[in-house]
Amino acid sequence: MNGFTYYAPTRVEFGIGAEDKVGQLARDHGATKVLVHFGGASAVRSGLIDRVCASLDEVGLPHVGLGGVVPNPRLALVHEGVELACAEGVDFVLAVGGGSVIDSSKSIALGIANGGDPWDFNIGLRTPAGCAPVGVVLTIAAAGSEMSNSCVITNEETGVKKGCNYDICRPKFVIMDPELTLTLPWYQTASGCVDIMMHTMERYFTSQATMQLTDEIAEGLLRTVFENALILHEDPSDIDARAEVMWAGSLSHNGLTGCGNGGNDFSSHALEHELSAAYDVTHGAGLAAIWPSWARYVMDGCLDRFVQFALNVVGVDPEEHDTAEEVALAGIEGMEKFYHALEMPTNLHELGLDLADGDLAELAHRCAVNCGGSRGAAKILHEEDMLGIYRMANA
Repeated sequence: MNGFTYYAPTRVEFGIGAEDKVGQLARDHGATKVLVHFGGASAVRSGLIDRVCASLDEVGLPHVGLGGVVPNPRLALVHEGVELACAEGVDFVLAVGGGSVIDSSKSIALGIANGGDPWDFNIGLRTPAGCAPVGVVLTIAAAGSEMSNSCVITNEETGVKKGCNYDICRPKFVIMDPELTLTLPWYQTASGCVDIMMHTMERYFTSQATMQLTDEIAEGLLRTVFENALILHEDPSDIDARAEVMWAGSLSHNGLTGCGNGGNDFSSHALEHELSAAYDVTHGAGLAAIWPSWARYVMDGCLDRFVQFALNVVGVDPEEHDTAEEVALAGIEGMEKFYHALEMPTNLHELGLDLADGDLAELAHRCAVNCGGSRGAAKILHEEDMLGIYRMANA
């Protein structure tokens, strides 16, 4: 085993209609003026923003709004949000949306509390002394940012997508109403399911010591998303399946499925961040396109974990294979079949990219630089390894 710290301070309000509680929750957490931050027109068109603002009005909380968040949230809008919040005397940021909105809200909240450019925190120039409180009304089950300490922002001027991790920016509360996800296009739902599973898989695949109980929790979560994602592919209106996936998204990225495991890999995330920064691909789809190549490349570094995954998550029959390597490869192939069943890509061509080797080399170089030279817990990857994985995914 390994020692660990588990910290999950976010209050969860889960259920249909739970968004009606947002005003009281914000006031309970000290808000005196709220910035309501959201993405595109769908949140307005659905009436959700009106309901959220009505709840704030009911408890006498003044508020201002800022929409426009896009996938791979942009630093320019963060700057606009900080400027608006400071001019209006905002002391609480309410994210109404998915991971991109939540991360943009966290970055704005860091800017409110610390002054200066919040991008400094993503690139390690400063350490924040505080963070304005953040609340969440979740509309997309995917990133897990509603309970995590992470905040990933894209600097559109430099083309760098980079995250920072500070416990002080964990949301104070999250409202989870699975009905709010019913109108999502299938591609977003499927990409979200991939991202949710990947947050646990990044913790699960390690060459270091683990804990049985954590493994059981991780494998149960992965099986739950696996099964319910397939249900949603057949019937996107299944509210129970949406509830399972939504709850899994939060538990997958709040640290629970990594307790006692020896290090977080997150190499697939690092490799994908360069893809989405350069080509603006959907994060979950990019992960699906990278993971099979990553898995084959690192499999020998923790073969027993890949065998355990194949048996306990994918459901591979060991009697049908002669060696541990064959079982592990069958598990990887099973995940590829699962991604295809969800209409997700399993390589860069299926993702819609056809890259020259020079493009791949540039991606690998940027990835290595942004990782500080190397990354990995399943297997340590250096720039040449990153390039090898990109080449496999592009073959």
